[in-house]
Amino acid sequence: MIELVIPQRRRSLGGFDVGRVLPFAKRRMVGPFVFFDHMGPIELHAGIPRDVDVRPHPHIGLATVTYLFAGEIMHRDSVGSSQPIVPGEVNWMTAGRGITHSERFERARREGDRIHGIQAWVALPEADEETDPWFAHHEGEDLPAWREAGVHGRLIAGEAYGMRAAVRTFSPLFYAHFEMDGGARGTLPDRYAERALYVATGAIEMNGARHRAGEMLVMAPGPADFVALEPSTVMALGGEPVGERFLFWNFVSSRPERLEQAKADWQAGRMKLPDGDGDEFIPLPAAPNPPANPIS
Repeated sequence: MIELVIPQRRRSLGGFDVGRVLPFAKRRMVGPFVFFDHMGPIELHAGIPRDVDVRPHPHIGLATVTYLFAGEIMHRDSVGSSQPIVPGEVNWMTAGRGITHSERFERARREGDRIHGIQAWVALPEADEETDPWFAHHEGEDLPAWREAGVHGRLIAGEAYGMRAAVRTFSPLFYAHFEMDGGARGTLPDRYAERALYVATGAIEMNGARHRAGEMLVMAPGPADFVALEPSTVMALGGEPVGERFLFWNFVSSRPERLEQAKADWQAGRMKLPDGDGDEFIPLPAAPNPPANPIS
């Protein structure tokens, strides 16, 4: 049974718009997933200006998960990572006690590109919020895939469908990508307390109702089967709750005072991206001051 339908809302990242899904006023998290943005599809032409890139910015208390359906994005961060990502791969960056990163459209700038994908954040359990920051790139056998009856699936992270992805996670979760032919059927795993589907393209039917691209369906406990009404791209996600979280800008924490500390560190220039290419850093929003609304 569907508990809630969340429509994406358009938000500007400066150089382009995204469809923001989580957090939502009536549902701030799904399992540990605290943030979910749908990027594109957008055509970027050769010679695009640098201000289209996502400029260097900080994070604490979470992991960012970048997954693409089309295009290429270059990731750089303050622990020394420099890694392009293309479809079928995942960039998993654990911020922990603090990291800074940028995401750049370098291939698009050289030759043009079509960008389409999902940027998600996963809140870390309280015991792991201050872990050392690190970055991992995964492809191929690290992300188990399967084909059956008009469905091509890939497990991006966690454990589901009798498989486990090699991506290191800190709490029980699942995150999967379905490419579905019209008429193909899928299901959500039932072992997790919180689950959702996101229709990225196409349309699906669940419980006799049609749901279109740009909608997230948050599920109540129990069976959750769906059918693609046309060729569709669907993301499945969820896991066990990690408890109440406070969110301010790019910072997530179980303690509001930790957000204040992160804010001070960023303003004082103690969180920087040492790549020496002259990039400007995203400024801290002037208001509101943390703590922001708790997420649970």
